[in-house]
Amino acid sequence: MSQGVNAAPSPNPSQGPAAVDLLPGGLDAGIEAVLMVIDEPIGAPALAEVLEVGEERVTAALLRLRAQYDGGDTPRGFELRELAGGWRIFSRRDFAPFVSRFVIDGQTARLTQAALETLAVIAYRQPVSRGRIAAIRGVNVDSVVRTLLTRGLIHEAPDDGESGATLYQTTSYFLERLGLGSISELPRLSPHLPGVGDIDDYDVDSPWKSANHETT
Repeated sequence: MSQGVNAAPSPNPSQGPAAVDLLPGGLDAGIEAVLMVIDEPIGAPALAEVLEVGEERVTAALLRLRAQYDGGDTPRGFELRELAGGWRIFSRRDFAPFVSRFVIDGQTARLTQAALETLAVIAYRQPVSRGRIAAIRGVNVDSVVRTLLTRGLIHEAPDDGESGATLYQTTSYFLERLGLGSISELPRLSPHLPGVGDIDDYDVDSPWKSANHETT
C-alpha cells in the first residue's frame, strides 16, 4: 500500500542528531509511538517523513524492533508484521483464542454466514461481478455485497472496459484483517466452505495460481 509520501532525507551529521534521537528511547521509541496510534499499516517512507530521519534508519529500526519482539528474555504478547505494503503491531498469533474471545464473543456486528461465503467467493475469484457471485452462490447477493462494501472489506475494481459490469475485489483492509501480504497467500479453503466448494470450476485463474491478481 503506497503511503503517498517521499522518504525524508538523512540528517546532515553536521546538524547534530534528529529531534527524535534526543527523546527517551530515541528512534525506536518514536516508531513505537506512531505504530500505537495507526489504524492501518504504515510504510517506512511515511515513518521517515514523520520522524524526520532517513528511510534507511527507519527500515533498520523496524527490523530491529521485530527481532526484539520475537526474541529476547521477555516474550511479548504482540509482534511487528510487514504486510499490505506497510508495518503494524498485532497481537501475537499464539494468543489468538484469548484475543478472539475478548473481541468477538458477544459482538453483535459479526458477519453472517452468507456474508462470509460471499466474501470467500470474491476473495478467491476476484475481480468478479455481482452476477457471477450470485451464480456461484445460487442466491441474490445485493444486500450482502452492500454490507461488505460498508465494512470496507471489498471495493469496486477498475472498469475493464469490456463487460461493462461492476467488478468487485478485496481491499488492503481485508488483507490486514487476515494478516496477509497479498491474496496469493490465501489458503485453499474453498472446498471446505459451504456453497462455494465448486468455485474453481468457474475459471482457471485463482489467487494462488497467479501473482498478478493483487488487491489495491
